[in-house]
Amino acid sequence: QVQLVETGGGLVQAGGSLRLSCAASGRTFSRYTMAWFRQAPGKEREFVAGISRSGGTIHYADSVKGRFTISRDNAKNTVYLQMNSLKPEDTAVYYCAADMAIDVVGLSRSLYDYWGQGTQVTVSS
Repeated sequence: QVQLVETGGGLVQAGGSLRLSCAASGRTFSRYTMAWFRQAPGKEREFVAGISRSGGTIHYADSVKGRFTISRDNAKNTVYLQMNSLKPEDTAVYYCAADMAIDVVGLSRSLYDYWGQGTQVTVSS
């Protein structure tokens, strides 16, 4: 089992940047496919970005391509989400998720077994 803790959220003006971090417990972090999801008020939780175990495969939602970058440091048991050119529509609670079953970056939240508590990102216009 793995525990995930997200940090780095906050309030930022449109056009600004934030870097989210997700620290994982345990010694098997490199066996997990990792992803970021987000959930805005009144909306479904949606896929933002995902990265395979080695970092060799990465997928982004169309809405964040070219603005967000996901990365991982297996030595530090941490996955990151660098968010640039933020827009008010990026406002949401951002969640880190982990999947150990297969080394495929899935876009569905049902594929992920472990979740963090979430961190709020608010982008003002």
